[in-house]
Amino acid sequence: MSELIAHGGQIRMMVEPVDMRRGIDGLSMIVQQSLGYSPCSGSAFVFCNRAGNRIKVLLWDGTGVWLCQRRLHQGRFVWPKLEDRCFELTRVQWEWLTAGVDWRRLSALPPAHLQV
Repeated sequence: MSELIAHGGQIRMMVEPVDMRRGIDGLSMIVQQSLGYSPCSGSAFVFCNRAGNRIKVLLWDGTGVWLCQRRLHQGRFVWPKLEDRCFELTRVQWEWLTAGVDWRRLSALPPAHLQV
């Protein structure tokens, strides 16, 4: 999945959970109406279910739309709890998110007792 989002567009996370039964048209409608973006902008839009164990990615590649899904068998995806409706991820954060790792801790400083 990480190779699919190897293009130059942004990776945007929808903060509110969505119904995973939604397909391309339903998720495109959320991107347009709730987020105010065009689904064909070149950005990848990432959605999560309420349980936090599934994500869907909506991506326009210039000729068509990709809709991909990933499910964790154990644990949950780390999802932002912000006031904003949408959150932008870096490529490195995306890699950690899809691996099921807490991507928010990437920029955290190590504990003082571990610093050299």
